Amino acid sequence: MFQPILVPEPAAIAGWLIALALFIILEAATVSLVSIWFAVGALAGLITSLFTGNLLYQLLAFALVSAAALAVTKPLVGRMRSRRPAAALGLERNIGRRAVVVQPLRPGLSGRVRLDGVDWSAVCPSPLEAGDECVVTAVDSATLRVEPARQPAPETPSHL
Repeated sequence: MFQPILVPEPAAIAGWLIALALFIILEAATVSLVSIWFAVGALAGLITSLFTGNLLYQLLAFALVSAAALAVTKPLVGRMRSRRPAAALGLERNIGRRAVVVQPLRPGLSGRVRLDGVDWSAVCPSPLEAGDECVVTAVDSATLRVEPARQPAPETPSHL
């Protein structure tokens, strides 16, 4: 039926070592879990080549272990990636931060606010005077949308 394809042990070991190295290099170059499963499978093929010179068994071990590694790790990686909140990029990292009004803001008119020592054009749905604190709610191009900062409630004296 099937004739075994026999490969001399040194050639098989060298072939699986080369395959293992190439899959690891490919994974390191992409860093997106493209070939790590094949590297694990190549390791299984290498170990199998130590026990048999039959290439069919080595390839079968490679395919089965690669598929098993993919089936086990892919869902885990997907869950880990979905738990991690997306990093705020660019100007979006300013949302939620406090700024100080430099030039008064009026509804429908832009003014200026200072955030981390940088003056920004800003708009606010309610009036704010110079020196007031505000919170960035959105970024539209180079204009910050802000709202008045909620001031903490004044503490009442404990002796009353």
